Amino acid sequence: MIADTDIAIRLVVAALLGSLVGFERERLLWAAGVRTHMLVSVGSALLMIVSAYGFSRATAMPHVVLDPSRVAAQVVSGIGFLGAGSILLRGQVVKGLTTAASVWSVAAIGLAAGGGLYFAAALATGIILLILIGIKPLEEAYRSRVQSAVFRVLGERGSMEPDRVKKLLGVRGSQLRRIVTIPAEDDLEETRLHLTRVSQRDIRLGVSRLKDAPGIHSVEVEKRKAAETE
Repeated sequence: MIADTDIAIRLVVAALLGSLVGFERERLLWAAGVRTHMLVSVGSALLMIVSAYGFSRATAMPHVVLDPSRVAAQVVSGIGFLGAGSILLRGQVVKGLTTAASVWSVAAIGLAAGGGLYFAAALATGIILLILIGIKPLEEAYRSRVQSAVFRVLGERGSMEPDRVKKLLGVRGSQLRRIVTIPAEDDLEETRLHLTRVSQRDIRLGVSRLKDAPGIHSVEVEKRKAAETE
């Protein structure tokens, strides 16, 4: 049977490592913060201890066959309900996936700490923090170059045929998501071009080409982020 001091050490280590990930989420004001991550980590560690040592008397009995690892295995799937609670759908943008993944990862850290795998738990915590803190600036830098945009073009009727639009903008068919044309006054029409995964350079060139094209009176651009970040 495991000693009480060892149990205390494992639970405390799980709480500390879980709090590190929780602080990173807390500073961004996400729903799953320090306390949530600490509880998940400590709870997972306790379940791991119970799974590994709680049935030692039962397994010592003759003709009794148990698989203690099944308790720990259920943590992996059971923690999903907490992750689902942190995922939000706002319009067409899904937010909270990173926080849900961090909660799931903290459960794994707790299992490792509960199993006495301190090096694995600490190393995993460091890698998770590197992903959450260190990789995000790179992700944001990429997404700042890859945006969605809506071009509002006022021009003469028939001047914004799909083939001509693609040629003027120099984009692929998959980047031009939708073309909406609304009749205006004086034989003019307003066309909204919905583009996705375009860079700032593509947007500038597109505006310049559209303004120089015959039959086009004005061009306005609404920039949008390609996706929300956490």
